[in-house]
Amino acid sequence: MNATQIRQKDGIFYFVSYRAKDLLGKVRFISRFYGEGEQIPASRISQDDDIAQFIARIERTDHAFQRGLSRAKVRQLTNFYETAVSQPAIPGTVLLYTSEKLQYRANGDGSGHLSEPGAKFLIIDGQHRLAALHFYMQERPADAATINVPCVIFDGRSEDFAAEMFVIINSTPTRINKSHLIDLYERVSWAAPDRKFAARLVEKLYSEGDSPLRYRINRLGGRSQRDKWVLQAELFNELHRWVRGKWRSIQLAGGSSREVPRYYGMVRDFLKAARAVFGEAVWGKDDYMVTKPVTIKALVRVCSDLAREDGDKEDDRLARWEARLAPWGEMAKQFREEGFYERFPAKGEVERVARVHRDLARAAGIEVKKV
Repeated sequence: MNATQIRQKDGIFYFVSYRAKDLLGKVRFISRFYGEGEQIPASRISQDDDIAQFIARIERTDHAFQRGLSRAKVRQLTNFYETAVSQPAIPGTVLLYTSEKLQYRANGDGSGHLSEPGAKFLIIDGQHRLAALHFYMQERPADAATINVPCVIFDGRSEDFAAEMFVIINSTPTRINKSHLIDLYERVSWAAPDRKFAARLVEKLYSEGDSPLRYRINRLGGRSQRDKWVLQAELFNELHRWVRGKWRSIQLAGGSSREVPRYYGMVRDFLKAARAVFGEAVWGKDDYMVTKPVTIKALVRVCSDLAREDGDKEDDRLARWEARLAPWGEMAKQFREEGFYERFPAKGEVERVARVHRDLARAAGIEVKKV
């Protein structure tokens, strides 16, 4: 195919133009899309295809691209293709990715010939536009045949590169939210080490068998599921707040490989101690606020304060911290959902988290660190 090679710093990619019908035969959709009485099934993704698994996990979440939202968006785009006459139907480029190294033969005039990949392209950006184009082609094949789609092709790169491109393209409030980006911090080269550290802590709190928050962290970006206690992004923010203030000492102590397990152990033991002193009648109950976001965020702050005073000795830490937090047992009734906001008055969520943090720390005799 004819292509223009583009260089930007150390990066090389290609600009091509595909006829609509030809392009649709060369890409794979990793999300299901719906039209009027028809659908595009999601292609099967190999377990070894990490980047496709990553993007599919994001795009298939209930809150990223729901069936209703996908249908409405595709319908809007299809309608636009129908009404676009003098203006271009697809003025922006679709971004395609293949891990294969394509062969490029230059003509000497800035253009050349680019080989086709053996497997179908992965769509980094433009799935909805191409899904709408598919349905438009079913309805008006003659009109669709006149459409050429501008595409940018990235080839022969690592999967991390494709993940990073996906984050850069999609990291706006209307595309994928911060909870999803946290999942990708490990995959992008520009993510700060302290953010990667905090993301690893969140992952361990979600997945480790001894974590009091196991499977209770909402990684999808919404609160519709009642068995989830806190948004991943909210928990990440609090952990990162702590880690950022200790980053120099974390680096001196050996960095992530050594300190992530140690910090996880402190958060785990603190939450276990809190669960023990509040009691099973309160912990995790819908009519109490102990495991609601406002309190969980405050608990992480108290944990950081206590760890500063008494976090080094691991052997009997859980017992020590249960004894330290014992006064909270008498506070449990203050965390009943009914009247909670009157007992902890504040102008908003940020101020209320700080208020709960101070009250819990004061009851346990823990000095609050000023940030």
